[in-house]
Amino acid sequence: MIYQKQENGLLIRVRISPNSSSCSVKGIFTSADGEDFLKVNVISVPERGKANRELITFLAKKLKIAKSNFEIISGETDRYKKILIKTDVLIEEIEKLVEGN
Repeated sequence: MIYQKQENGLLIRVRISPNSSSCSVKGIFTSADGEDFLKVNVISVPERGKANRELITFLAKKLKIAKSNFEIISGETDRYKKILIKTDVLIEEIEKLVEGN
């Protein structure tokens, strides 16, 4: 499962692929230790936070949630990120995102 309910929102695990030809969800990625991540491609390069900002903008648009409700908890400079969404996001919306709807 790529997400966990938290007291203050929903924690989602994301594996980002910067410098791609398009910004899109590419399914689920399972790491070597068995953790599942939402695989997201972004166009921006990983310099000075550009890819992170594009990732947050993309997720906010897809989930229809303000960008201010997103916080990168870990992985600022890594492909593997944990993002806290500070709102009562419907889990159905996350699952739709994974399915590509």
